[in-house]
Amino acid sequence: MHYLASIIGVVLLVPLLMMKKAFEINVRHQDIELVKYRGERPLTLFFISDIHRRKITNRLLKKVDTEIHAVIIGGDLAERGVPLQRIEQNIKALAKIGPIYYVWGNNDREVGAHHIRRYIQNVGGIILENEAICIKNTEQPVWLIGLEDVSSGRADIEKSFQKVPDNDIVIFVSHTPFVFDEVREYFHSDILLAGHTHGGQIRLGKWGYYQKGALINSHNKFTLISNGFGTTLVPLRLGAPAECHILSIKHRSSTSVR
Repeated sequence: MHYLASIIGVVLLVPLLMMKKAFEINVRHQDIELVKYRGERPLTLFFISDIHRRKITNRLLKKVDTEIHAVIIGGDLAERGVPLQRIEQNIKALAKIGPIYYVWGNNDREVGAHHIRRYIQNVGGIILENEAICIKNTEQPVWLIGLEDVSSGRADIEKSFQKVPDNDIVIFVSHTPFVFDEVREYFHSDILLAGHTHGGQIRLGKWGYYQKGALINSHNKFTLISNGFGTTLVPLRLGAPAECHILSIKHRSSTSVR
């Protein structure tokens, strides 16, 4: 009986632990050192993707304890069934951190694209749809490229890069990372950002439907695929912690590049 009670206890405890993991607030502080970056102070970006049904709370805002030059929302801000008031409040909360730049995710239009457009515009935010824009108030030109949601059939990578100079710093943002190979092969970018995969969301050790999110540096080209902040289908996580990111772009000496 004692053995059976232990098994039942574990069976009940694991889902509770997974639910607790789903609602964690983990803000990853990550440095990106670029030879091209010449600013005396770091350029700081806040990147969050896959909010889905979660709320952006004051607890999260208090963890962002530095000046942020751009808040990048990497898609799936919402999904079907999320109250419009929550979406609006989440956008307003993120706008307190810094200027909003947003790309569409595959679930966002389920709540009505016109609602999200209005909420983003009301806080002075910018929706990037196959286009590039220079981030404001930077010490040198830094281009932010936003790709339309691939599942919409509107994504156009070539159009996104049309007006971007080759020698400036380029940050490419797509909700899905599955376009990254094409971007790397045909276009120039220094940093690539995406979410969508949730890091597999539920992993058993090293096994998961998708790879766990990570920031990877390959020959001074950086790729960040985030585990995302929220969840889809069920509010459970295991082995792929909920996360958002503060990225500090700094200068790197060319002699230290590997």
